[in-house]
Amino acid sequence: MIRAFHRWPGILATLLLTVLALSGAILSVYPAAERLAAPQAGAELSVADLAASVAASHPGLEQIRRSPSEQITAYWFDGGTPRAAVIDPATGLDAASADPDVVRRWLTNLHRSLFLGDAGRIVAAVGAGAMLLLALSGAALVARRTGGWRRWFAPLRGPLAGRAHVEIARIAVVGLVLSSATALWMSASTFDLLPDGAANPAFPAKASGQTGTSLATVSALQLPAASLRSLSLADPNDPADVHTLKTDQGTGYLDQGTGALLAWADLSVWQRVSETIFMLHTGQGAAVLGLVLGLMALGVPAMAGTGVFLWLSSSRARPRIRGNAPPRQAETVVLVGSEGGSTRGFAATLHAALSEAGQRVHVAPMTGFDPTRYPQAARFIILAATYGEGCAPASANGFLDWLRRIDRAPDAPLAVLGFGDRSFPAFCAYAEEVAATADAKGWPQLLAFDTIDRQSPQEFARWGRAVGAALGIELDLVHQPVTPATEALSLLSRRDYGAEVQAPTAILRFARPRLSPWKRLAGQGFARWQAGDLLGIMPEGSSVPRFYSLASGSRDGFIEIVVRKQPGGLCSGQLAELEPCGTVQAFLRRNPAFHAGRGRAPLILIGAGTGIGPLAGFIRGNARRRPVHLFFGMRHPDSDFLYREELADWQGAGRLSRLFTASSRGERPHYVRDALRNEAPEVARLVGMGARVMVCGGRGMAAGVSAALADILLPAGLTPALLKAEGRYVEDIY
Repeated sequence: MIRAFHRWPGILATLLLTVLALSGAILSVYPAAERLAAPQAGAELSVADLAASVAASHPGLEQIRRSPSEQITAYWFDGGTPRAAVIDPATGLDAASADPDVVRRWLTNLHRSLFLGDAGRIVAAVGAGAMLLLALSGAALVARRTGGWRRWFAPLRGPLAGRAHVEIARIAVVGLVLSSATALWMSASTFDLLPDGAANPAFPAKASGQTGTSLATVSALQLPAASLRSLSLADPNDPADVHTLKTDQGTGYLDQGTGALLAWADLSVWQRVSETIFMLHTGQGAAVLGLVLGLMALGVPAMAGTGVFLWLSSSRARPRIRGNAPPRQAETVVLVGSEGGSTRGFAATLHAALSEAGQRVHVAPMTGFDPTRYPQAARFIILAATYGEGCAPASANGFLDWLRRIDRAPDAPLAVLGFGDRSFPAFCAYAEEVAATADAKGWPQLLAFDTIDRQSPQEFARWGRAVGAALGIELDLVHQPVTPATEALSLLSRRDYGAEVQAPTAILRFARPRLSPWKRLAGQGFARWQAGDLLGIMPEGSSVPRFYSLASGSRDGFIEIVVRKQPGGLCSGQLAELEPCGTVQAFLRRNPAFHAGRGRAPLILIGAGTGIGPLAGFIRGNARRRPVHLFFGMRHPDSDFLYREELADWQGAGRLSRLFTASSRGERPHYVRDALRNEAPEVARLVGMGARVMVCGGRGMAAGVSAALADILLPAGLTPALLKAEGRYVEDIY
């Protein structure tokens, strides 16, 4: 519901909000510029002396006005022609022309009314209301995505557009709430929807009938110029007219003949509130705040662009769930934890089958789950993928925190199904943790915890039959995996290694595909990537992709991976036979958890075999010559020393600081973990300097590396687990 409240006002009001935000951002500069240019009032000058000086210079003086930015302006008639000048409050003399700024007036009319008069003011008010709704709902969605308000600035992952949208929102939301709320107040005041609240004194019934008293002698004007708001002078030809004085304290009427104060009224609380709101919205009287709000307003067009892009992308990629029952009517609630969207496709299949069996089913993300939204729920089903090393996928952030925090689990029984790939060590680890925590909280089980390997439709159908048996219905889950949108990659070159040691391995370099201008602008497809991201290849005869870590970035101009032929491997076997000019169908998947980053802290890169792929990409992209130390394990240096020539060149160019190798079948057989132990003092020193450790390769190698590092770091009171918690130890293992 919150997402819908956020999405549709944003889409419908994109152009209006962009116009209002950009015009408001430009207008926010004027108070600061005015404040810098305005002559500062001297403490010795009073309003009386200021008025007397200006009146002497300009006999037709009608008014002196001081703006919130401290600029004092005088207005007079010269032979029937209106004139204006900026006044130096220290001397009472003209300091600059006060000709109206045509551009500022144009922007103000655009911002307030879109040049449409009262109708435009109503439209602008509607825009302000939409902005307030977007800001509040967006804040709730950010908190949901990050796992709660306390984790507001937690690191993000996912596509660049989504991360940019949230990052801008996290910074700008306070300013947008303030600007939109104050705009609504001012609009309501413009249309007299709020009480006036003005505390103006009653106009005096009778003045002295005299004229001509010197302003310099009027006691009521013996005030600092800094306290003046305006002084409107009486018509000297009308003895019944009076001077009107407005200050920071209130409003009064002065006899133009005697200078006596005829009436006075202090500012009311309502007036002070209204003035404060005016200041908060315009920045007049608070120039720095105005600039800050203006900068935050610039986030609106950026968020509008990324928001529309996200909506279009999700509309194309998201499996359609037709007939999703309202939460309050749902009997079966399916909660989805998905990173790339494939798990949601399984949820759509389950929803369709249960709905056909007569169930009222609601599908929702695990993030933001609240059981009170489902008063008729008879059962809950969780379909959850696992991200990285047992982490929550994007649409499940905060669910485990909620589950651990509650005192009592829902009464309706729960079934948890995990999705993953058994070739990875953290196979379904997140879903398993959810199931274990739910069981510990006493959440009744509908079914025992189960898993699906590599998106197997057969395993999903088997699990569906178990669900049907538990519900007493026939449930046939026929799932057709959604094939990712792929592009044809043409092989440029290949270098083969490892045949002598029965480990045929190849470095495959593909041409970067041609992209449309829209894809380049939107960052879709192969527009941008980094070493460490994943290349998904769809092997012939299979709908399940195989993933390979990229050894190049988009700046390199080519796509490179390292592949070892696996016994019976469908995809690796096809790649082993691929010749230059041959093609494969592939797509890109971001993997921000395994990026080198842009910091200056040293990198300790550890890999064996094909695990050197992304590590070589990090070194290739190290144009800033960050300290990089590589530990690389192979079988034999004469057979599978991958990137041997490049590593020598990169070391000579300063992109690689030091290289340590280990060969398990050389003259002195040893492994990469042994190379680490041999360099224990240097490794400990680098970690003590803040180095980041990045490990890529097989599970056995990674386990040995972790054990070696635990021993090396023990004297310093550090552990691999502690480094992981700090984001200084990351793994990409298989």
